[in-house]
Amino acid sequence: MTVVADIQNPSGSGPMTVHDLEGMPDDGRRYELIDGVLLVTPVPGYRHQKIGYRLHHVLEAACPPEFDVLGAPFAVHVGDRMELQPDVLVGRGEDFTAKDLPVPPVLAVEVLSPSTSIHDLNTKKAVYERLRVPSYWVIDPAAPELTVFELDEDGVYQQVAKSAGAEVFPARRPFPVRVVPEALVGRVEGPGRTRHAWHRGSLSRSR
Repeated sequence: MTVVADIQNPSGSGPMTVHDLEGMPDDGRRYELIDGVLLVTPVPGYRHQKIGYRLHHVLEAACPPEFDVLGAPFAVHVGDRMELQPDVLVGRGEDFTAKDLPVPPVLAVEVLSPSTSIHDLNTKKAVYERLRVPSYWVIDPAAPELTVFELDEDGVYQQVAKSAGAEVFPARRPFPVRVVPEALVGRVEGPGRTRHAWHRGSLSRSR
């Protein structure tokens, strides 16, 4: 969920750098940089955060020791003009620093919103592809649906899976894990109204 922001470069004309991000206000919004262009995400709502939390839980439960699972706001910092904050990411534990991931993750996940779905499915997808992120997952809460892209031998994303509703997606990359779109979305009308049950390596709603 990302939108282009009409914010001036604090250091003057020309593309922004990651150093310019340090001057952004601490207002809860997500500030990202793609090729020197500032992108700002509104403060995530309850539904968005709940979906990210549930997926984080599913991945964490199945994650082998050589990987780590983190959620936004944690920066993927690649070069001086590129800083991304996927809703959920998986990286190799040895690659993380105390404040960022200075190399591309092995999995990036974005949760769509109505106003930003085209951007997430095009601009961000193209950037993750260019950075050679092996796997890119897109969660559409409205369906609910999970679309999975993976790099082919030529370094181009191919859609390898699409699971909707109660369909199980048996992921193999970056590690084996079972994901159910319906369970990630669940009932998220508001606090205190969610019903869910945890299972090792998967997530499903209580019946």
